[in-house]
Amino acid sequence: MQFISAFFFRVMVFILRLLPFRLIYLFSDGFAFLLHHIIGYRRSVMISNLHMAFPEKDKHEINRLVRLSYRNLSDIIVESVKAFSFTPSKQVKRYKVINPEFLKTYADKQQSVIMAAGHYGNWEWGSYFLTFQISFFNILALYKPLKNKFIDAYMRKKRESTGYLMRSNTDKRVFEACKTTPTIFTLIADQSPSNPARSYWIKFLGRPTAFLRGLEVYARKYNLPVVFIDIQRVRRGYYELELSHIANDPNSLAKGEITARYARKMEEVIRKKPEDWLWSHKRWKHQSPEDKV
Repeated sequence: MQFISAFFFRVMVFILRLLPFRLIYLFSDGFAFLLHHIIGYRRSVMISNLHMAFPEKDKHEINRLVRLSYRNLSDIIVESVKAFSFTPSKQVKRYKVINPEFLKTYADKQQSVIMAAGHYGNWEWGSYFLTFQISFFNILALYKPLKNKFIDAYMRKKRESTGYLMRSNTDKRVFEACKTTPTIFTLIADQSPSNPARSYWIKFLGRPTAFLRGLEVYARKYNLPVVFIDIQRVRRGYYELELSHIANDPNSLAKGEITARYARKMEEVIRKKPEDWLWSHKRWKHQSPEDKV
């Protein structure tokens, strides 16, 4: 079954690579309609998440955000496949870091950095496009491998062809291996953890929320500065990335503070434009320790 799924995925990749962007987005609109109105992919999860995050919004506004969230999800899927046909000049044009000089201080000191993003805007393009704009570091992504091993191997090969290193988020050896080489470690830090008992619990979008410990643990253990990536869709198919500080001296902060700062920045971004976050994730599936008392 995995091989058959991988075959149809490769066919889709071939077709989308040939299509111009105006047709890509017609395909995306059709796919979003299919997910929303025919399949109803995680629609109840989206509605529940949005109601919990924005109790002040009425039914009409929630439905509008659901519709736009499906378009966001569909755009990310087709854009991620279309990325395989991009030239470096097109990559920079469509996915631009507006303040790359922000990292110069770390580069001058030959210091590695953790960059934390979220499932917002097109985080996937970062796996292809950042190496052409941030050339004074190795860039390594810690990611969750796909269940389909054939698709995962194909995606990993394509991403690494640009010089972007991909490693499983369970591989803790990568930080040791890169100790002597200035490296940017990129993490998507807004996933829901599998073990809420070993998570940081932080108020996020008005609710107690479990956050993964990895961002904080790695920053403290290896004394790495932490930088936030704000990915904004300027218009369809064009994004701008802005970098900002989360922590320069992680071990000087109280436990949980790095994660709390990340959560505050992520929430600020989401509240400004909610439809570009991935609301189909079951973000609040765990019960907080306080609620269990």
